[in-house]
Amino acid sequence: MKNKIALVLLSATLHFALSFGDGQLPNGNFELGPKPSQMKGTKVIDPHAIPNWETTGFVEYIKSNQKQGDMHLVVPEGASAVRLGDEASIKTKVKVINGMFYSISFSASRTCAQEEKLNVSFSPNREPIDWGILPIQTVYSSNGWDSYSWGFLAQSNEVEIVIHNPGVETDPACGPLIDSVALKVLNGPRRQRGTLLKNGNFEEGPYIFPNTNWGVLIPPNIEDDHSPLPGWMIESLKAVKYIDSNHFGVPEGKRAIELVAGRESAIAQLVKTVPGKIYDLMFLVGDAKNTCEGSMMVVAAAGKVTLQVPYVSKGDGGFKRVKFRFKAVSRRTRIRFLSEYYHMKSDNSGSLCGPVIDDVSLVSVRRPGRV
Repeated sequence: MKNKIALVLLSATLHFALSFGDGQLPNGNFELGPKPSQMKGTKVIDPHAIPNWETTGFVEYIKSNQKQGDMHLVVPEGASAVRLGDEASIKTKVKVINGMFYSISFSASRTCAQEEKLNVSFSPNREPIDWGILPIQTVYSSNGWDSYSWGFLAQSNEVEIVIHNPGVETDPACGPLIDSVALKVLNGPRRQRGTLLKNGNFEEGPYIFPNTNWGVLIPPNIEDDHSPLPGWMIESLKAVKYIDSNHFGVPEGKRAIELVAGRESAIAQLVKTVPGKIYDLMFLVGDAKNTCEGSMMVVAAAGKVTLQVPYVSKGDGGFKRVKFRFKAVSRRTRIRFLSEYYHMKSDNSGSLCGPVIDDVSLVSVRRPGRV
């Protein structure tokens, strides 16, 4: 009996060791490329030409500073990237742990003027029509590249990840550039001690590429089952930005959220409450130390009750603590944050930016005064 238990434990340990951990996927930066015989110009003509990847449709292998007309194509990391033409896709298989939640991060840049989008999906998947549609028309960084994220629950010990361009551009070579694809295991959303909220400090979130300084975007209209920010939903038309303390000003810990698109950029969490009971919502408001300056206004909402929080940013990473007291009127209360105004960095780059939210907690008040 002991031998059987030991064998089961050994098998589980071995599978865990062989499954993919946090970081860039094998050849996720596409530095290993096709042979000259597998290409026609920049077009990849062999679907298995790029090691660890399979291509479908019009896929190009792009070198950094390669010219497209009068424009130089820039690669964010390393020397190579791929471009997905109309209806083209790339896919790869990864060993994972069945039942674990993962987030995928990748960098993308649009090369044409149309409203480009990307579909991200995985298989096997019990839901046949289940993919993430990531709009990449809005550029948030100054160099034209942004990193995006999406979450999924592994339903097998091996998954196939697909990045697909569903565009309708007449020019098949007109499509987004893809680079630096990574995966990260996410712990399920849990309440922290002393708060009713889950992941209120935002420490659990998507993989951030260590050699980039633009954070990772969490796409709009993302619900719980695909949110790479455990516990939170993105209830807006635009993305929010997940930032780290290595490259930004973070008020508390190592991670925070930057609301980069005014009222079109919002995060929310639904929490259990007791009708008639008094609660304190506490959080930090600041700036990301990224030359985002001026008068800011964060709108915090608890159900239908709102609080406007002014913050004057000097762009130096300052912050302040806020307490918002309210009375619950239902068994579930939606906690929501958005930025009232739109902001751009003062470095003349035209990059969108905004206030930072961090260290959010919700507690019930035992002996409240008047509300």
